[in-house]
Amino acid sequence: MGASSNIRRGKIRQRVRQKVKGSSARPRLSVFRSNKDIYAQIINDEDGRTLVSASSMKDKKAHDAAGIAQAEHVGAAIAEKAKSAGIEQVVFDRNGYLYHGRVKALAEAARKAGLQF
Repeated sequence: MGASSNIRRGKIRQRVRQKVKGSSARPRLSVFRSNKDIYAQIINDEDGRTLVSASSMKDKKAHDAAGIAQAEHVGAAIAEKAKSAGIEQVVFDRNGYLYHGRVKALAEAARKAGLQF
């Protein structure tokens, strides 16, 4: 994954972000994945505030797991935190990544835990 793939992801990300906006009624669930960890945060773009966040670095179970299992732990954690904050519906922002592998696993785990998008 070189510089050209990061540039490509940046262009895809900009295209998607023109359409996907988080509001107070439906905040945005943004996903970031690095080579080692995966991060998710729920953002209200109107206020520019992060409402809830979860990552594989902070969650002990997720940190010990790897790959898809790690993403599933983070997806379940973000959904649980969102429910406790009173958030039921979100808009999913894959952040320029393909909806495949770890990103898909995180999204499906969040859906299974009760988050609607």
